[in-house]
Amino acid sequence: QVQLVESGGGLVQAGGSLTLSCTASKPTLWRFAMGWFRQAPGKDREFVAGIGWSGGSTYYSDSVKGRFTISKNNANDSVYLQMNSLKPEDTAVYYCAIGRSYGSGSSKDTGDYDVWGQGTQVTVSS
Repeated sequence: QVQLVESGGGLVQAGGSLTLSCTASKPTLWRFAMGWFRQAPGKDREFVAGIGWSGGSTYYSDSVKGRFTISKNNANDSVYLQMNSLKPEDTAVYYCAIGRSYGSGSSKDTGDYDVWGQGTQVTVSS
């Protein structure tokens, strides 16, 4: 079974930048839509960004639009989330997940994603 591993989280000051990476244990991601979600303590897991299988379409939550950029490199079988102008409200555990085969990446529903990484902590200080 394929496993996902997130990396790149850490502590950053407000206004700073951070890049998260997501890699698979075996080459499978190239044909799947991918999503990034986050979960803060006591809150539901929420959609952050999604990308179509080919990388040709991207989607963002209103709270991160204009600040975050999702991308995927099918040659390296990896997905990235570039986060700029970070705010304390962005503090959460961030997860990557595998979506629909040949999908557009538009779904915000956690039920449309089958495999999840272990998460990486992002903490933004004020």
